Amino acid sequence: MTRSRALRLAVVVLLAAAIALALWHRDELTVTVLRARLDALGVWAPLAFMGGYAVATVVFLPGSVFTIAAGVLFGPWAGAAYALLGATVGATVAFVTARYLAADWVARRTGGRLRRLIDGVEAEGWRFVAFTRLVPIFPFNLLNYALGLTRIPLLHYLLASLVCMAPGALAYAWIGHAGATAVAGGQGAVQAVLIALGVFAAVAFLPRLVRRWRVAPSEQEH
Repeated sequence: MTRSRALRLAVVVLLAAAIALALWHRDELTVTVLRARLDALGVWAPLAFMGGYAVATVVFLPGSVFTIAAGVLFGPWAGAAYALLGATVGATVAFVTARYLAADWVARRTGGRLRRLIDGVEAEGWRFVAFTRLVPIFPFNLLNYALGLTRIPLLHYLLASLVCMAPGALAYAWIGHAGATAVAGGQGAVQAVLIALGVFAAVAFLPRLVRRWRVAPSEQEH
């Protein structure tokens, strides 16, 4: 066995073990637990949060818990920024890992419908990435690895992910912030809840706008 293959095998084993361990303890991942862990870190809390979010993305833990927790812990704007950066780093690590481990193998062995599907995704490039970030029709964690098996340029993937995941990050962070404000009974509780509902409604309407944008060029051609 060559050194490269041995290294890839080691990465696969370590990744599989990390995913199995994370899924085994996933029920322990709550906003309360995250808050307790981060409160003790002081000024390092944002950095620890972003690192934890990135790791969670790689090992298939639900990102929504982290994004809602970000709104609770850091407020809607800073929380959305921290969640977005953590999710983007994690998604990029998963993308690069899949490309390093299996992209060449997949390219040599795919054919028929699967080959046509991959070719179609690659032809869309960053537009496909943007569409799947705005319209979450595929599981987020799995999609990160799947896109790594294509030849979409890393920079296009990273930028499309960063920009198009921002609305969802802001919506979930606002939900977390509104929930925390409502529980605390602050004067701005009602306003926070209304803003959260408005942001979430706007994000929920994005898929319809994206579909219209994608359909419009084909209609104009005819």
